[in-house]
Amino acid sequence: MRLTTREDIEAPIDHVFQSLTDFEGFERQALRRGAEVQRQDTYGKPGVGSEWDMRFSFRGKARKVHARMTAFDAPNGFLAETDSGGIDGTVSLELVALSPRRTRMQFAIDLTPRTLSARLLIQSLKFAKGKISKRFANRIWQLAQEVEQKYTGVA
Repeated sequence: MRLTTREDIEAPIDHVFQSLTDFEGFERQALRRGAEVQRQDTYGKPGVGSEWDMRFSFRGKARKVHARMTAFDAPNGFLAETDSGGIDGTVSLELVALSPRRTRMQFAIDLTPRTLSARLLIQSLKFAKGKISKRFANRIWQLAQEVEQKYTGVA
């Protein structure tokens, strides 16, 4: 299953990339929402080899996710691989400078099941793909708005 969305952001590419790779900030947000997040590497700053273990509840069941940064190309984007209970995932972010003060963000998530139970979960998600795609696109739009507000100082 693949989810993709694209947003244009009124901010320079360097600012957008820095905001979208503030993983410590994202860790704090996840903790506030009840997830457990542990950084597994000792690099201190994001890059290839950065790893996280996360635990959270989804559809009434405890889930574990291991995420690892596999490509990191500042300021153009990154690629992260995830593994969660029989589901492999790929998260990709691509940034393109449209002008000195405007950036296009392309965000995609690919989920691939490895087990029968994972196939059933992915299949149930596919039935609701329209709703999930809208929620995904809305959340990425909100993230783009937050990045713009940080840049303009309106936050």
